[in-house]
Amino acid sequence: MHTLIHVVILLVVSLFVSHASAGAADASALFAQHCASCHGADRLGAMGPALLPDNLSRLRKKAAREVVVNGRAATQMPAFGSTLDDAQVDALVAWIYQPAATPPVWGNEQITGSRLVHADANALPAKPVFDADPMNLFIVVEAGDHHVSILDGDKLERIHRFPSRFALHGGPKFSPEGRFVYFASRDGWVTKYDIWNLTPVAEVRAGINTRNLAVSSDGKVVAVANYLPHSLVLLDSDLNLIKVMDVTDKEGKRSSRVSAVYDAAPRKSFVAALKDVPEVWEISYDPTVEDIPVGLIHDFKYKEGAFIRGYLNPRRTPLADVLDDFFFTQDYSELIGATRAGKKGQVVHLDVRKKIADLDLGGMPHLGSGITWEWQGRTVMASPNLEDGKITVIDVKDWSVVKEIKTLGPGFFMRSHENSRYAWTDSMMSPTARDTLQVIDKDSLEVVAQLTPEPGKTLAHIEFTRDGRYALASLWEDDGALIVYDAVTLKEVKRLPARRPVGKYNLHNKITRSSGTSH
Repeated sequence: MHTLIHVVILLVVSLFVSHASAGAADASALFAQHCASCHGADRLGAMGPALLPDNLSRLRKKAAREVVVNGRAATQMPAFGSTLDDAQVDALVAWIYQPAATPPVWGNEQITGSRLVHADANALPAKPVFDADPMNLFIVVEAGDHHVSILDGDKLERIHRFPSRFALHGGPKFSPEGRFVYFASRDGWVTKYDIWNLTPVAEVRAGINTRNLAVSSDGKVVAVANYLPHSLVLLDSDLNLIKVMDVTDKEGKRSSRVSAVYDAAPRKSFVAALKDVPEVWEISYDPTVEDIPVGLIHDFKYKEGAFIRGYLNPRRTPLADVLDDFFFTQDYSELIGATRAGKKGQVVHLDVRKKIADLDLGGMPHLGSGITWEWQGRTVMASPNLEDGKITVIDVKDWSVVKEIKTLGPGFFMRSHENSRYAWTDSMMSPTARDTLQVIDKDSLEVVAQLTPEPGKTLAHIEFTRDGRYALASLWEDDGALIVYDAVTLKEVKRLPARRPVGKYNLHNKITRSSGTSH
């Protein structure tokens, strides 16, 4: 009897394993037949985006299923609802959310081999082909159909609109003179675009899942932060590979995703946030920077001990906890960081390379969107919160919380301008107040106005013109718009239709590191 039971159990297990294996094989075959030509046989992406769990983390399976069945508007993604039955669709969706059988590799060879050249920048005119202030332009990322618009900030009109790589992620960054803009897509593609000549110049794929990029203040180095693989990639200004930095802890035992990389212009360095290792990395792009000690040192003066070159190598600041994102003081000597899982912030001094203070922030502060201004003779920083309906205002001298300003709900972006008395914030993370912008008086630290131009539709991401006269908001919908407000009267001035304008970036404000915008 026991033998018979064992046989039955083995038979059931065998059938289950065979069925599961057949299901995986069927899904693999379906992918090869219908998807590989656009998304790559290895799922790393080609004409279409990469289809790996890391890249799909922000897309729910239900939404992915709808894309498979109905296609995606304004892209070459076709609808498979009439080609595949429900079981096949379900199997295919389940399969693309499974990790690859072999961890994907994207190193020197793959990066170098991916580089594309579209134009010779040296052969193009070194002046704009359009009649507009080149430093009062806006770069507008429209995610609805994966396009970018270039906007004249004086006339508040489009100059040009062009297709981008799929799912640009993180703010674009500019060369020091404002001629070139660099974009990073979630799939790792970095694009160099000549704004003055309205043409792409070069592209390279620096990773498989990329968070953002930074451009050095001298315009010579581009740093790319990757989730997959765990790497920080350094490129020259023409997107030729300089080096790939494998990101691990000091002992080389634990690797880490890179949450973000930022340019710390006054320090001539990049600063990187690590997702999985409690360290902050600073990578100097100053060729004259001092060497970095990496072991026991007998004499620093005479270089008796273990050193590596300081140029383009990481200088580590060990911490008690990981930091997901940063806010820098205006001189970049200190950063305020927080982890998404924690309830406190840390203040890290980059010269002494250690934590110097704790902050009781609460909730989930979005420090990367923080801004500063002068208040009662001192500099304060304000940050929205992804979890709580509040703005936290902090004195950056003694790191005390000056005030918590209640808002309608959790928000993502906050913006102001040196010439404006107001700071603007959204509540786009709120299910009930995502359609409303709130305006805060920077003197009284009180909410003085609420703007709801389209009830029920998401309104977010303010950016000011160069002179601070106008504030542009994003109606964050596929049939959305850029809504232009008079920054003094708070009255709507005009609208420009846009396809889900997720962000807009003024060249002057970004290049000069305005205190009213993120850097």
